[in-house]
Amino acid sequence: MSQYHSFDPAEGHGLPHDPVKAIVAPRPIGWISSLDANGRANLAPYSFFNIFASKPPILGFSSEGWKHSVANIEATGEFVFNLATARLAQAMNLSSGDFAQGTDEFAKAGLEKMPSENVSAPRVAGVAAAMECKLIEIKPLHDLDGNPVGNFLVLGQVVAVHIEKSYLADGLFDIAKAQTIARCGYRGDYVIADHMFEMIRPKV
Repeated sequence: MSQYHSFDPAEGHGLPHDPVKAIVAPRPIGWISSLDANGRANLAPYSFFNIFASKPPILGFSSEGWKHSVANIEATGEFVFNLATARLAQAMNLSSGDFAQGTDEFAKAGLEKMPSENVSAPRVAGVAAAMECKLIEIKPLHDLDGNPVGNFLVLGQVVAVHIEKSYLADGLFDIAKAQTIARCGYRGDYVIADHMFEMIRPKV
């Protein structure tokens, strides 16, 4: 008998809850602010998020469905990634509500806006770090048979980075002090990055 529980996702996982997103975890949260074509602000968190290149820095997030953030970014070509941390975790969660188009999630979550420098979309005031981005592409995702799966991958190039100076230590961004949070897969599960360890890549 195998020591592994193995399955083809197309045939079902055979467990009480789907483990895939819990295995690929923790995942950083793309807390994305944008403006619609009428200049109305939107703020929403996405756990399908990461950085995919460093020179130049390129961020990406995937939306399950054509949501307001994607529509706004398509219309304006801009967005901001705001770092979600333990201090703002409840506000981040409040901004995830399924609000009607045009609703200001900043107001719903009790957050203030801060002007960006190179894009029109506002930043979340008080975050430990934020990155202004300009759209590279929006890519619909397809399965092996070429069928659309309803997810849209948004890629943007970072054109400005903002770091709260109190989170810089010896020129390094202090993730543990900032208490960056990440999604862990199952409903409501998050983790705080408050402990670090170092491993240097070997020279061969």
